Amino acid sequence: MSLCFISQKQIAPARLALRRIPLLSLAFTAGLSCFTAQTALAATPVPATAAVPTQTPPFNGIAHIAIRVEDIAASVAFYNKLGFQQAFSMTGKDGKVSQAFMKIDDRQFIELYPVNAHDPKQNTPSFLHLCFEGADLNAIHDFYVAEGLTPISVRKAGAGNLLFTLKGPQQPDFPQNIEYTQYMPESMHTKDFGQHLGLDRVADKMTVVALAMQDPAAAREFYLTKMGFTADPAAPNRLNLPGASGQQIEIVPADQLGAKSSIVLTTPNLDKAAAQLTRQQVAFQRATSTQTDATGKTRSIETISVADPDGNIVRIVTSTPHESLHSALPL
Repeated sequence: MSLCFISQKQIAPARLALRRIPLLSLAFTAGLSCFTAQTALAATPVPATAAVPTQTPPFNGIAHIAIRVEDIAASVAFYNKLGFQQAFSMTGKDGKVSQAFMKIDDRQFIELYPVNAHDPKQNTPSFLHLCFEGADLNAIHDFYVAEGLTPISVRKAGAGNLLFTLKGPQQPDFPQNIEYTQYMPESMHTKDFGQHLGLDRVADKMTVVALAMQDPAAAREFYLTKMGFTADPAAPNRLNLPGASGQQIEIVPADQLGAKSSIVLTTPNLDKAAAQLTRQQVAFQRATSTQTDATGKTRSIETISVADPDGNIVRIVTSTPHESLHSALPL
């Protein structure tokens, strides 16, 4: 209840001017006026405050991995043999290719960057970064800020999509650079939808990306508590992306993978993938392993493993989109 009090100083002038009006009546009138003002104030609409999400806004999935390669032309030729075509490329001021986009499907790419002999930080082949596609990039960015993280501001990248980056856990040589993108209607990626999708592709989706970390336990905790990922019950080192993509990252020790990349691709026909590799004279290993899930059920997994010219590992499976990166025999 709200009360409005009338002071004696307020009443005295009224008593002198209106001696015939009872004091009680004057007090009632003043009190009524005060009540009316407060009621009107309470009725004034207050702008609603936007609700802060209680969990990470969903991802559409993995957008790309980026790797630095010794010879970009040789790497493009290798991924061509796997059936992956170059959707487009970027060139530097010297006219040389500075970035090649090898297409897995309409939403997923392998980005190739050449080494730079004049820069000690760029003169060796290595895994560079992993990029996630967000359904609403601004919502993801703002959620991370609310979580106490410090992503850079959302901006438009050279290919025409929205982009922001975030510093992640420590990798073998430097902190992880986590990238996020949202495909825009007029971007180079969107304009290439439905194109450069060869029939001879050995796989049609990237489902798992390995992340080599100096402290795997700390990296896992970061992704679970800060990034909104969830653990796979069958393999704690594999974490599910926020959303319903079914795609994952796998946290591995730095000395197990080093600076190389390792990804899992899926195909509806593993025999067709093996035939493509044989036809293109690409060396591969084919192995069968077993995996036991959280319920104790064991199943067989067939895996094809290949290595690109810089030793980056590509594994191809058919069973499910959640296969372990390291279930096959080592290369």
